[in-house]
Amino acid sequence: MAVKRVGIKEFKDKATQLLARGEPLVIERHGKPIGFYTPVVRKDPEKRREAMARLDAAVERTAREAGLTVEELENILLEAPH
Repeated sequence: MAVKRVGIKEFKDKATQLLARGEPLVIERHGKPIGFYTPVVRKDPEKRREAMARLDAAVERTAREAGLTVEELENILLEAPH
């Protein structure tokens, strides 16, 4: 994601519009950074549930294909060197 650079005066004059875009900002004075704005990413609970369901299905499928229970697969993965 590209970072938009804005002067302090522009930031002061247009803060509401700039922040509403949800983009990271570098706020500058005389061309030098004086602050940063990093938007908070809002979590989508439905997307999270869908991703977790896909992950659960993948783990179950992998365990089954390996002839293991999910618990046995988890134990193997937890014991594996990192």
